[in-house]
This record gives sequence, structure tokens and C-alpha cells, in this order.
Amino acid sequence: MTSTGEESVGAGRDGPLWWGRRRSAVLDVGLAAVSALECALEGIAFAGDAGLPVPVGVAFGFVVGAALVLRRRWPVAVVLLAVAVTPAAMGFLLAVVGLYTLAASEVPRRITALLATMSLAATLVVTYLRTQDDIQADRWYVPVVSVFMAVALTAPPLLLGLYVGARRRLMESLQERADSLERELSLLADRAEERAEWARQEERTRIAREMHDVVAHRVSLMVVHAAAFQAVVAEDPAKALRNAELVGDMGRQALTELREMLGVLRAEPVRAAAPAVPVALVAVPPEGATLAELDALVGQSRAAGMVVELEVQGECRPYPPEVEQTAYRVVQEALTNVHKHAPGARVRVRLAHRDAEVAMQVENGPSDAAVADAGLPSGGNGLLGMRERVLGLGGVFVSGPTDAGGFRVSAVLPRG
Repeated sequence: MTSTGEESVGAGRDGPLWWGRRRSAVLDVGLAAVSALECALEGIAFAGDAGLPVPVGVAFGFVVGAALVLRRRWPVAVVLLAVAVTPAAMGFLLAVVGLYTLAASEVPRRITALLATMSLAATLVVTYLRTQDDIQADRWYVPVVSVFMAVALTAPPLLLGLYVGARRRLMESLQERADSLERELSLLADRAEERAEWARQEERTRIAREMHDVVAHRVSLMVVHAAAFQAVVAEDPAKALRNAELVGDMGRQALTELREMLGVLRAEPVRAAAPAVPVALVAVPPEGATLAELDALVGQSRAAGMVVELEVQGECRPYPPEVEQTAYRVVQEALTNVHKHAPGARVRVRLAHRDAEVAMQVENGPSDAAVADAGLPSGGNGLLGMRERVLGLGGVFVSGPTDAGGFRVSAVLPRG
């Protein structure tokens, strides 16, 4: 079926046969009825000129005019029929509507131009011959009238059809672009939701990792000091007092860090043109987790009775906050694991400042069997959290047992 500009863009199909809509079928049938009546009346004169019986001429004209009902289905055939009956002086409405439909349809433009030229030439010749026979006038009058009539009957429907067809195609193109944009917006919305869900999941993981790092180390040391407090309270009250003070200090430090973290979580969301993102997604973690605090961190483990050796190589230089915090957390978690799993073991902490990276290693020997296990619980997430932190910054993380029966944690972080 060849569509024309009379079909509205995006209209649903509810018409019979080749018509897209019911009102289009009603319009074509009405035009065909008017065209059939016109051609039937013109068939009377055609029958007289051709020497045929009048009923034959009327029937011929009726059939020719009724062919207009096929204009949307076969516009080329309708125009060819109109050109064919032009010498019989019938089919005015058939020719005009047929040309309009042809120009507005999807028929290739070269075929449209050829049929329009044929219609123009047929109208010009027939008008010239009939005017020359009927009117005795100057010889310039007949050609001028013939050209005027041919152009007047051909150009308006052709130009109108071209305009309507171009407008319809433009509307279809705009509709397709609107549908495409709607689909793209829907996909973008889905992807934005996926990214938001991913960001929420990442943030939950980050918060859990921060909570683990903040709580596990402090509480582990508190438990170790509490055990030492119980062991020496009767024999050495002064040492027990020092252990009690250390437990209090560590508890306050843990509460301070937890308060800072919870304050970040309670912060108001940032107002922006983009969809709101929780501040926790972009907030800086609690302060204090830097390489400058490494001596204090090692000192806390020494105060808990651990033998820790700290070795620093290279010149200390400033690093991005996330690099310093990650390096600090790796050493902190490694020391916490020694408290949990290898009480009494000797520990060696190495920190190396290099040109484009910082490297750290925490290695402990086998656990001292004479030291009682503090009974600290383990969730199994310490090494996983360290690995996630280091890999998230593009670094390298390695951990595993040593040949001497201890355990080693190594990490290398780029300067960023």
C-alpha cells in the first residue's frame, strides 16, 4: 500500500482493506462517487463523438470515474488512466486528485515527474486541438490558452501533493526521533537507577569497611589490655592501673571515630541539579588515619604487650588523603589480625617511600604458645577489606603464610 499525506502520523489502523482509517475510506468512496458521476455525464458527449450508444458511453465513464477509489492503493494506475481518457474529455476530478495523490505518495520522484509530464502534455495537446477547432482567433491565442489550461490543471495538485508528502515525512521523522529520544531517556533512567543502586551498594561496603577498621582494632586492643589487667591486678597494681587507663583512652578514641563517622552519615544531602546523592558517597572519612599516626598506632600495640619493630625506608613525602588512609588501615588491620590470631608473636612493620609509590609490609612470626589466646572473634572480613581498599586505588595486595609459620601482608599503592 502506498501511503499519502492524508493519513495522520501515528494513527491507529481501523479501516477496511488498504485504508489505514475508516474516514479515509469514506473520503475515497465519496470522491470516487463524484468522479463516477462526472465521467458518466461526460460519457454522453463521448458516445456521440465516437458513434457509440449513449448507455455504453455512460457506463464507460462511470467505470473510469469510479477508479478513483483506488488512488491510495495504485496512484500510478489512476494517473495513467486519467492520461488515457484525456482525449475523451472526461476525468477532470480523476486527473486532479490522482496527481495530488501521486505527488504525496512514496512513489519515486522520477516516476512522479514522468507521469506529471505525460499529464501536462496530454492536457496541452487536447486543449490545443479542441480550442483550435472551436474558436477562430489569432494564432497566438490558442497556444497561450492551451498552456495556461495545462499548467492550471497539472501544477496546483502536483505542488500541493509534494508539499503534503514532504510535511508528512517530516512529521514521521520527528515522531521517530521523539520515540527514539524517549527510548534513550528510558535507558538512561534505567542506567541511572543501576548506577545509584551500585553506588548505594558500594557505600554500604565502604561504611562496613570503615566500621570494621575503626572498631575492630580499638576493641581488640581493649580486650588485650583488659586480659592483661586481670592477670596483673593482684601482683602489680600500678601496671594494672596503666592498663586500665589505656583501655579508657582506646575506648574514647573508638567513640570519637565512630561519632565522626556517624556525623558524616547524618549530614544533609548536597543540593544539585542532578539526582541527590548521599553525602556519605563523597564525604572524606574520619581524620587521623594518616601515615603520620603510624608511630602512635605501633605504640598502642606495644603497650598491649606486642613486640613490634617499625622500619621506615626513604624520605617521607605527602600523599593524597585516600592513599595515606589506605596505607594506615592496612597496617592497622594487619596488627589487629596479629592480636586476634597470633598473640605473643613478634611483628615487623616495614614502610618504604618510593618515587611513584608507597609500599608497606606487616610480617609476624609464629604465635607464642605460652601466651593465652585473648578469645577475640573474627568475621573473616579483614583481609577482604584490605584487598578492596588497595585494589580500589590501583595498587597491589598480597597476603599469605610465611615459611617460618607466621603470616605476611604486603601492599603497594601508587602516589595517585
